[in-house]
Amino acid sequence: MGFSAGAALRFGWETFKRRPWFFIGSTFLIMLVSGLIDAFARGVDAAISGSADEPSLLGSVISLVGGTLINMGATAFYLAAHDNPDAVDLSALWHPRPFLKFLGASILLMLAIVAGVILLIVPGIIFALMFMFTTFIVIDREFGPIDAMKESRRITHGHKWKLLGFTLLLVLINILGLAALVVGLLVSIPVSSLAFVYAYRLLGGKAEPRPVDAALAA
Repeated sequence: MGFSAGAALRFGWETFKRRPWFFIGSTFLIMLVSGLIDAFARGVDAAISGSADEPSLLGSVISLVGGTLINMGATAFYLAAHDNPDAVDLSALWHPRPFLKFLGASILLMLAIVAGVILLIVPGIIFALMFMFTTFIVIDREFGPIDAMKESRRITHGHKWKLLGFTLLLVLINILGLAALVVGLLVSIPVSSLAFVYAYRLLGGKAEPRPVDAALAA
């Protein structure tokens, strides 16, 4: 079964339509908690440094830890939502382990992309595509950062042009969601996230993806 951006996006949309209000609500909850953590961190910055625009060590730690936990929860949630959309619930958003592996993988991924951008941008794009599934592999299979990056490189090998087009489509969809008075993100984020997990599963994730035709027939 070959990968195509169209099939992934169609899967994301059809799966979203199974429980639209649930996915909208969960996305709103993620955005709300993220905003509250950011506001709290800025409040700590203001109390310590005298200005919310001047980061403090404590505020930065709160932001880093909180943001990492949110990203871990969202990753685990969409993996579960892809694999069993009818049974997944909000408890999937709390997934605090493996925290250090996820944090380490996120930092290494960022450093690889930054290094690639410094090397005239194109390598940065290649690295971003090569390692795009790294954090999902950490949550899904609890690999360490290096092993997760190696596995992401393996499953993306030979698919980078298709993945580039797919990634650009996801960016466009979320830009359109943002343009739709921001509330469009409540639809575009879950649809694009489910499509992303579909791509991961199809290209090498250990669980078999639910066929697109099954999503249409359900």
